[in-house]
Amino acid sequence: MNLYKIIGLGIKDQVTGAANGTTAQSIVGNVVKAVLGIAGVIAVVVIIIGGVFYMTAQGDPGKITKAKNCIFGGVIGLVICLLAFAIVTFAMNAFAGNI
Repeated sequence: MNLYKIIGLGIKDQVTGAANGTTAQSIVGNVVKAVLGIAGVIAVVVIIIGGVFYMTAQGDPGKITKAKNCIFGGVIGLVICLLAFAIVTFAMNAFAGNI
């Protein structure tokens, strides 16, 4: 290896952050994982709240409908979170050239 290739690799590592593991891809990936994790937790909490509403409805059709809508919204939110994670993972892998 000549000196220019060594200097070039050092500059490339500094620009991409490969030397310390802080590439743009890893930063974006970590932020997306955190946001989707929080959204997933919120969706699960909404499902649990809907379950509590359903158990305490005592046969009232209005309360049962409210509980079912709450559970349905939580499930839809969880599905959206999972699909968003899959899409972002696919896009990041395609961007990195791993596909």
